[in-house]
Amino acid sequence: MGFEKGDNWKGNKLGRPAGKLNRSTEQAKLTIARVANQGLNNIAEDLEKIRKENPTEAAKIYLRLLEYIVPKQKAVEIRGEIDQRIHQITVNINKSGSNE
Repeated sequence: MGFEKGDNWKGNKLGRPAGKLNRSTEQAKLTIARVANQGLNNIAEDLEKIRKENPTEAAKIYLRLLEYIVPKQKAVEIRGEIDQRIHQITVNINKSGSNE
């Protein structure tokens, strides 16, 4: 019996599935999510306090938060070459209608 994908060195296929978090990692992520959720519940009040004390700093925070809501526009550069030369430009000005 040879080694098959999914076997460990003892041939045990009952190990933790790929992508499954271990218990301590799962608990750490849950704790961080709870803290973040609590912070989001208080963010409006916190930003209002900052705005009253330092409006410039509050504006910077608002702009940083917007980056998570409004996608940034990707810069686009257009390059090209024109192979033709302009030899002559003629401008005709015709006076239409008269005041006679």
